[in-house]
Amino acid sequence: MDADRAWSNNSVVRTGERLTAAVIGGGIGGLAAAAALTRAGVEASVYEQAPVLGEVGAGVLIGPNSVRLLHRLGLASAIDEVGGWVGEGSTYYRHDGTRVASVMTTDSSGWAAMYGMHRADLLDVLRRAIPADRVHPGHRAVSFDQRTASEQKTAFGEGTPRPRVSFENGAVAEADLVIAADGIHSALRRFVTGQSTPVFSGSVAYRGVLDSARVPDWPARVFQVWMGRGRHIIVFPLRAGRLLNFVCFVPADGEMRESWSAPGDPDALRAAFEGFAAPVTGLLGQIDSTFWWGLYDREPLAEWTSGRLALLGDAAHPMLPHLGQGANQSIEDAFALAAALKDAAAADVPAALRRYTQVRRRRTDVVQANSRRNGERYDQVNRTADGRDRELIDARTLRAWIYDYDVEAEPELIAPTSGLHSGCPELRSRPATATAAAARAGTRPHTSMPVLAP
Repeated sequence: MDADRAWSNNSVVRTGERLTAAVIGGGIGGLAAAAALTRAGVEASVYEQAPVLGEVGAGVLIGPNSVRLLHRLGLASAIDEVGGWVGEGSTYYRHDGTRVASVMTTDSSGWAAMYGMHRADLLDVLRRAIPADRVHPGHRAVSFDQRTASEQKTAFGEGTPRPRVSFENGAVAEADLVIAADGIHSALRRFVTGQSTPVFSGSVAYRGVLDSARVPDWPARVFQVWMGRGRHIIVFPLRAGRLLNFVCFVPADGEMRESWSAPGDPDALRAAFEGFAAPVTGLLGQIDSTFWWGLYDREPLAEWTSGRLALLGDAAHPMLPHLGQGANQSIEDAFALAAALKDAAAADVPAALRRYTQVRRRRTDVVQANSRRNGERYDQVNRTADGRDRELIDARTLRAWIYDYDVEAEPELIAPTSGLHSGCPELRSRPATATAAAARAGTRPHTSMPVLAP
C-alpha cells in the first residue's frame, strides 16, 4: 500500500464538523487534555503506549489552581471521595522539629482545595470525563507527519491538511491536531524542536506510600515538610487519609547518576535522615519498600508547536517537584488548550495552538524556574537556616500567585493577539524564555509574576 493510501485508510474517523484531536500519552496531562477538549466540543482520542492504562508511582498534590478546573468537569465529588484533603496545620519544620511557618493550602479567598492524590486514583477520576471508546492503550507512537496544504490538495483534493501519527503496532491515527503529552522522554518532541538533554538536579527522590495506621500519631489531613541541609522529606495524605505519601530528597551518589529510577533500600533511606526529629525517624522506621527516581527537568524549550502538533505537560516543561506543580501545570495546559480551540474551525488550529503556547509559556517558565529555586531553598543551598526560614515565611506571595490563577480567564486564549505577550508591555518585545531567565536572576519579568529572591 502506498503512503497516500495508508494516510487515507488508517485514520481516526471524523464525526461531522467537530474538530478531532489525537492525544499521545495517557498520563495525567493526556487524560486532562482529552477531558477538557471533550468539554469544549472537540472529539479527542487518547493513545497510550502501556498495554493497560494506569500509572505507577505514588502520590501527587493538586491545588486550587487545578482543582477549580477539575470541578468544571463535574469531578468534585470524585476528588473528595478518593483524595486526601490537606488543610490547616500544614507546616514547615527544621530537621530538629523547630516549627518554621505554616504551609499555604488555600487560595487568597480561603478556598481550601488541596488534595493528595494517588496517581492511579487521579487517572481513574479523569477517565470519568472521557468517553470510554476514546482511550486506546497499547499504542506506542513512533513517527509523526503533517502535510502542507499543497500536498494535501494533490493527494485528496480540496481540504485542510491534517497530521498523522504512526504507532509501533501498525496503527495510524489522523486528526485535525496532535497533542504530545508523552512526558519528559516524549517521542514527538523532536518534531517540534531540536533535541535537548534533560538537566539532572543532583538529587534523587525516594517515594512510597505507607498505611497511616502504622503511624497513628501522625497528624491527619496535613502537608508537612521537614528540612535539613542537603535533604528534606515531604509527607501528605492519600485516599481520604488511609495512606500517607512520603517523598524523601537526598543527594545522588555516583551509581544513581547513571540511572533514572531503581528500587530503593529502606535502610539506606533511614540512614540518610539519621538525626532528624522523632516523627520523621519513626515514620521512616515503618517503611518496608521504596523506589527512587532521579530528578530532572529541562531548560525552557524554544518552541512548543509546529503546525498542528503541540506539546503539553512534561513534554513541554518538565519541572522539579519542589512546588508540587507538575500535575497542576499539566492540567492548566489542558484547559488552556481547550479554551484556545473552543469553536475553532480546522483552518484555525495552528493559530490557536500558538495562542495556547504564548499564554502558557509566560506562566510555566516562571513556575519551572521557581521549582528549581524552592528545592535549593528547602535544602539550604547557599543559605543559612535563618535565611531559608525567612524566605519560606514570605513564600505566600508566590503561592497565592500560583493558587489564585484561573487559566480559563485568560482573554488571549480566545482573542487572537498581535504578538507574544501583547497584553504585557514589559514582555512585548522579549522572547518567552526571558521569563525563566528573569526568574532565575530573581527579577520580575511581569508584575503579576512574583519571584522570590534566593
